Amino acid sequence: MPKVILGLAIGAGLGLIDGLSAGLYPQVTADMLTGIVIGSTFKGLLTGVIAGWYARRSQSVPKGIAVGLAAGLALSFAVAAMGDEQGNHYWVEIMLPGSALGAIVGFATQRFGAPARRAA
Repeated sequence: MPKVILGLAIGAGLGLIDGLSAGLYPQVTADMLTGIVIGSTFKGLLTGVIAGWYARRSQSVPKGIAVGLAAGLALSFAVAAMGDEQGNHYWVEIMLPGSALGAIVGFATQRFGAPARRAA
């Protein structure tokens, strides 16, 4: 599977799981959960695209993990900075899983993605 497509698939799957895990927190209502799941899935998709794009240009697993982690951290920071209606910010609850998602996607795209095909 091409690296960008693999990044999209893994990022979306992990983002979906990340969003659904928000339902474990008592302050998250059913109304909020839909938006959180959609946002987390989109955040995972973007992280996957960034990690997959980088994996096509570099063959370094540590650098791929670092790029994925940085992308996940940056996108998670942007979401955490928004806060909720009461002005609460959930830095750890949002940024920790987002960073882990990015590192996993960065590793997977480097290790398991197919190299780009060269035109004949």
